[in-house]
This record gives sequence, structure tokens and C-alpha cells, in this order.
Amino acid sequence: MLDETAFRNHADRSLEALKKALLAAEEDGGFEVEEQNGVLNVLFEESGAKFVITPNTPVRQIWISALATSFKLDWSDKAGDFILPRDGTPLQPLVERLIQQQLASE
Repeated sequence: MLDETAFRNHADRSLEALKKALLAAEEDGGFEVEEQNGVLNVLFEESGAKFVITPNTPVRQIWISALATSFKLDWSDKAGDFILPRDGTPLQPLVERLIQQQLASE
């Protein structure tokens, strides 16, 4: 398990990179991104749905609440990213897929 400092460093870098990618896509994407106290919120204009992406320091995971599901990502030294353990999907591609699914359902 990562120590707290290593987790925070990885989480901060990963979430900042994700935020930049989402901000670049939000103008034409049908969603808006907000950051509050290290938590990213993705708000969907048409449906009013909301995704919450947050670091969970005690368990050293990044949690995503989206599509009525909780996704818990672990740090992978091999991937150099937070990944979904069940299939190895990295953080940013997972969020992109979830956003596409949400937009398709609207």
C-alpha cells in the first residue's frame, strides 16, 4: 500500500491531468467541470446528472460516483496511473467512457 504522501502526490497529479482534459472538452461536451477542495464534479446540462471524482486517502483510492455506480481505482506502479482493478482501465479513459455513456443516455 502506498504511504499517504505518495498517494496524495499521485492523486493530485492524476486529478489535475484529468481536470485539464475535461476542461478542454467541456465547451463542446454537454457538461461542466467544477473543482471544490480537491473533488472534481462533472455536471451534465441536459439531465442534471452529476459525477463525483474524489481521492479517498484512508484507502488510497480514487473513487468515482457515476451512472448510479461507485468505481474504486487503485494506484498501479506498472501502469503509472490509477486503474479499475477488475479490467485495468486507467482513470482518464474510464471517465471519458462514463461521460460518453451518460451523454448517450440523455
